Amino acid sequence: AMQSSPYRWKLKADKSPDSLSILAVAFLEAERVKNLSPRTIEHHDFDLDRFIAWAAERGVTMAAQVTRGSLVSYQRWLFYYRKKGGQPLAFSSQSHALVTLRGFFRWLSRSGLIDGNPAADLDLPKVEQRLPKHVLSVAEVEAVIAAVDLDEPLGLRDRAILEVLYSTGMRRHELASLKITDLDDDRGVVTVRQGKGKRDRVIPIGDRACAWVKKWIVESRFQWVTEPDDGFVFVSNDGTPMGLGWLSRMVAAYVDKGEIGKRGSCHLFRHTMATLLLEGGADVRFIQEILGHASAATTQIYTRVSIRQLKAIHAMAHPAHLEKSKAVDVDEAPPPATREDLLQVLDREAAAEEQLEMAE
Repeated sequence: AMQSSPYRWKLKADKSPDSLSILAVAFLEAERVKNLSPRTIEHHDFDLDRFIAWAAERGVTMAAQVTRGSLVSYQRWLFYYRKKGGQPLAFSSQSHALVTLRGFFRWLSRSGLIDGNPAADLDLPKVEQRLPKHVLSVAEVEAVIAAVDLDEPLGLRDRAILEVLYSTGMRRHELASLKITDLDDDRGVVTVRQGKGKRDRVIPIGDRACAWVKKWIVESRFQWVTEPDDGFVFVSNDGTPMGLGWLSRMVAAYVDKGEIGKRGSCHLFRHTMATLLLEGGADVRFIQEILGHASAATTQIYTRVSIRQLKAIHAMAHPAHLEKSKAVDVDEAPPPATREDLLQVLDREAAAEEQLEMAE
């Protein structure tokens, strides 16, 4: 069953079959029939409930009452909305909320439940193409991992979690859903089941991460897991499957404890893994497969994060570096960038620009 909605309880008395609240339930049920992922449906549920509550406060409870002007007003409300800390909603969050409404009203129109689609030509806010806020160096990753106290009762589990995040770059919900049967030590791979978009994928996992996971499973896991054992690799402090919010807070605490001057959580390791792979010479297509990106455009962002090759080319071509290079010991100088390096970087940048233009 879907988690309880944050707003719909206000509208329980509304039993009209044409009401927004009743039709929203039908829409979400239609998405379940189409086999959309539970996470996607839960996000749509939240977006619809927020809109329904906003509309009800303005006397709009029926789907037929919603006009394009109503949706434009709601879009403006999202823009000026402030969270508890006083921060505005990110433009990506505003866009996601409006995309949900466009899908909802498109479904209503195609189902013949409303005359026309008020969201048909609703303009979405332009979403910034942002680089990851932080990416860790190898030394910084090791500092965070070393912050785990292995003498603590669950230190072994926490070390194994950080090692898996660093080695595989998997998403937090993918790690929380990981089962013992998904690990293949002999082949050095792990199967990520029902990742984003309900897609399975098999990805490499490093020997070090495998060793720590095996150590956790053999030496400590049995002391914490509760019956019936569902086979999840990692469990929470009370032996139950891990909550995503708890997992984020745990990883963020170790990032802070590592005293590296950067903040972040599970996705910080994901960004770091992808960037280090690219800087190590991995092709962006293989990184796309490991990360589970449906579109290469998503992975292309890491061509902008990776700076090693650009620095090498800059050192090769810029006059200031050319003067400086005369006084640099050859053994200490970085390896010179080749023409192939330059062409590769330029090709990646051109592909990234093309993908961004298509996305717009």
